[in-house]
Amino acid sequence: MHIGELARRTGVSARALRHYEQAGLIASVRAANGYRVYEEVAVARVWNIRYLLDAGFTLDDVSPFRDCLDGDVSAVPPSARALEIARERLAVIDARIAAQTAARDRLAKALAARSS
Repeated sequence: MHIGELARRTGVSARALRHYEQAGLIASVRAANGYRVYEEVAVARVWNIRYLLDAGFTLDDVSPFRDCLDGDVSAVPPSARALEIARERLAVIDARIAAQTAARDRLAKALAARSS
């Protein structure tokens, strides 16, 4: 399938697909006319890449998951490096939640003081 079809089927822009390819996460071959052509497995790969990105991973973080991107990424036992990255990302998300909660509490306290 061409890049436009892969983009349509996955809901990911052609620009993002080219970026995923540059990162080595998906692959294509070039047709005689120079267009990228992807195999059917690219659909699952892109969905899994999006799943991981939506979970807070970066594209660099996704690389250690490369071996399990063709199937159900959440059901495949991750590598030790992938687990390490997941723990690091969770710590980053927890820190952001704590910072946002503290900011929210400060704002609520300031508004409560003004409302009294």
